[in-house]
Amino acid sequence: MASSLGLEEFPEVSPTPNETTVVAGDSRPPTPPTQNSIKKHGLVRWVKNLGGGMLLDIRSRGPYYISDWRDAWNYRVVPATALIFFANVLPGIAFSLDLIETTQQYGVSEVLLSSFMAAFVFSVFGAQPLTIAGVTGPITVFNKTIYDIINRESDPPNYLQFIGWVYFWAAIIHWVTAIMNWCNFLRYVTIFSCDTFGFYVSWVYLQYGIQVITRNMNNPESTMEGSFVSIILAILMLVVSFLFQSLSKKTFFHRHVRIFLADYGMPISLIATSAMAYWGRFNAANPTTLPVGGAFQAAGRREWLVRFWELDGKWVGIALPFGIILWILFFFDHNVSSLMAQGSEFPLKKPPGFHWDFFLLGITTFIAGLIGVPAPNGLIPQAPIHTTSLVVHGRPTKKNDKELGVDEKGEKDHQSREHVPIGVVEQRVSNLSQGALCIVLLTGPFLHVLGLIPRGVLAGLFWYMGADALNGSGITNLIYYFLRDKHLTPPDEPLRKVRKSRILMYLSVQLVGFGATFAITQTIAAIGFPVIIMLLIPVRMWVIPRMPFTEEELSILDRPTASPFTMESVGGVKI
Repeated sequence: MASSLGLEEFPEVSPTPNETTVVAGDSRPPTPPTQNSIKKHGLVRWVKNLGGGMLLDIRSRGPYYISDWRDAWNYRVVPATALIFFANVLPGIAFSLDLIETTQQYGVSEVLLSSFMAAFVFSVFGAQPLTIAGVTGPITVFNKTIYDIINRESDPPNYLQFIGWVYFWAAIIHWVTAIMNWCNFLRYVTIFSCDTFGFYVSWVYLQYGIQVITRNMNNPESTMEGSFVSIILAILMLVVSFLFQSLSKKTFFHRHVRIFLADYGMPISLIATSAMAYWGRFNAANPTTLPVGGAFQAAGRREWLVRFWELDGKWVGIALPFGIILWILFFFDHNVSSLMAQGSEFPLKKPPGFHWDFFLLGITTFIAGLIGVPAPNGLIPQAPIHTTSLVVHGRPTKKNDKELGVDEKGEKDHQSREHVPIGVVEQRVSNLSQGALCIVLLTGPFLHVLGLIPRGVLAGLFWYMGADALNGSGITNLIYYFLRDKHLTPPDEPLRKVRKSRILMYLSVQLVGFGATFAITQTIAAIGFPVIIMLLIPVRMWVIPRMPFTEEELSILDRPTASPFTMESVGGVKI
């Protein structure tokens, strides 16, 4: 009876007054536990488990802390730092341009300080230092929508104080989430949700690239010639970046040259394209550049401390629903970026820590509201890009030679001669270094250099990152499968085992989720787009399985985002 009630987990609990104890020689049957005792035991177990996820994360990752710094003595850290610095900071600034110009409450200094804070906290104290956090497009949409909503009132509150309370409420819910082990719900997040959200983020990048150009054309400080030059610079940035990427994947040049192009192609493209703006007639057109303020100065020369506790009481309560929405956004956005940075395609060896990192995200969110900067969170596609740049390639080991094409004479085929991923430089230095460079940019001389970058170049960077992410998206790959000549489709392609009608059905559900999310962000209701994103999880849990897919088809179309090793932090895979 006790076993059927699940009480075998509590052998140490003594009986209650309503229970009897079986003693030697007593032939009376034991009295079954009462409902009250079961509830009591369940409550005791629940209390004991509070914070258990964070404690497990610390115990799992703690032994690797010293090696996280020692393992950074590797060349891969250098190109990873350079790549992620440009891929993080400049899009963050460009994302914030609309927020900066609309609210007049933020500036470039706030974006750089937010990026540094996130890099410092997660690289030094985090359990997942490969995850890159910074200012994202969704948080700028969120902040700007709040500004539009509260300024419709006849007597609007102080914007930064109101945002401070929104962030404070969100931080509290973050901490409760980590303590209550709610990050275990990530076991239900699969490629279905990640691909849909990643597809949305890719299109946001493309859209923001266009907005940078159109906003520049409507800027009273910009001339028509300068606007055309900005368009040329954007296209040039896009083409040159893809040219370097393409050359890195060809058979031209020596392998080390190809690696150099892959590592530094995008930073070189950005610097070279920015320099083109100061050449000849391009310079005469005077294209618009980034707006920068004074070194370490907040927007409007305000003080850095936001006294949000001085906000009128009625607005404190109104800020709570916005805080809940922000928590929903960060719960999905940050954790999905962490999952993608530790995807099953990466040969990782060190354990993750989702609960602990989400607790830290609550701390950074609270600090962001306290000093008046946009709240940072996990970045897509920067987080997986960071891990990709740290992948170490090498020749297959001898034990795999037979699988990779070594015949009895020891002759290898072309596949066996290729370098394959054999490991990842799992360390904390690249994340911390790119954050430290943000502080360097806040100094006067480097802030001046930052102000020389044309906005058109940032538009091209948006287009490149968005198009590159789209090209690697699972949704795009399904579309490619439909367009590809079936005679040129490899015979071992897993999608051949799935009926095309079922692929189209699965793809349609993803596109509907993407369309709903993208459409709502174009309206005043954009504040609610995180709810649409979160609904992807129950759709996958309850709607997709009821559709006419076979188990084999669904296992081919969808799979866990990360390996079972990574998912152990949240209780294992559940699909």
